[in-house]
Amino acid sequence: MPELPEVETVRRGLAPTMEGATVTRLDLNRPDLRFPFPDAFAERVAGRRIVSLGRRAKYLLIDFEDDLTLISHLGMSGSFRIEEELQGDFHHPRSKDARHDHVVIHLEGGYLDGGMVDGKPGPRKVIYNDPRRFGFMHLWKRSELDLYPAFAELGPEPTGNALNADYLAERLRGKSQPLKGALLDQTVIAGLGNIYVCEALWRSHLSPKRQSGTLVTPGGKPRKELLRLTDAIRAVIADAIAAGGSSLRDHIQTDGSLGYFQHSFSVYDREGGACRSPGCNGTVDRITQSGRSTFFCAACQK
Repeated sequence: MPELPEVETVRRGLAPTMEGATVTRLDLNRPDLRFPFPDAFAERVAGRRIVSLGRRAKYLLIDFEDDLTLISHLGMSGSFRIEEELQGDFHHPRSKDARHDHVVIHLEGGYLDGGMVDGKPGPRKVIYNDPRRFGFMHLWKRSELDLYPAFAELGPEPTGNALNADYLAERLRGKSQPLKGALLDQTVIAGLGNIYVCEALWRSHLSPKRQSGTLVTPGGKPRKELLRLTDAIRAVIADAIAAGGSSLRDHIQTDGSLGYFQHSFSVYDREGGACRSPGCNGTVDRITQSGRSTFFCAACQK
């Protein structure tokens, strides 16, 4: 499933094409994805101008004028691609089987790098493709996003200033839960998934099996290990976004290219490989925690 860096990569790829543009038409090629589409979806969106694109955790947010937001989750295999319609054809190479093109957003106006007609941005399409159909789309009031059920109890973003060692100390204090499980809790940190938890724990030399509360002093202050972990979380997310995310199975960027952070994995999906920590002679192990694979080096992660 795409994690935060992948969704942020999609947001950044779509923003220059979509922000400021007007939806001229919305085509739905089936009645549902994981869930049914919103009532009167095409009619409610057509004719509206897109104000901005945002993201909350692993959700893409398309903000329209008049207090309306399209909330999109990519599920396991969802992706967006951009096709220009300057000559009634597309300019970006197709990256997915068109049989799985379920939503087509037709756009005009706004700001677009290239693709100009008479000095103005030409018509183009943003297409949502999803072979497994585990993604979904909802419409919600922008002013009431905090009331959206999936957002109501989300923790802070790992990219924002709200995530710091003092905050984590407050959330982890007294917990016997394994550290990896605590970090995957979306009410603790929003958008942090399996890949990047494994990588952050390796960077901070902390075992995924360690009890969470051991990173906090009896007085509730973060220990040095927690300071190190907080920095590692922020750094690994920033590095992954800069690399365009990780393309393990289905994730592609909006122009059809692949993210490449998977080539920088230190532990994830490297079972039996040599630990890359300087001076460590250990190898990468794989265990199962709460039904998910955990990759770590038992020699240097304590």
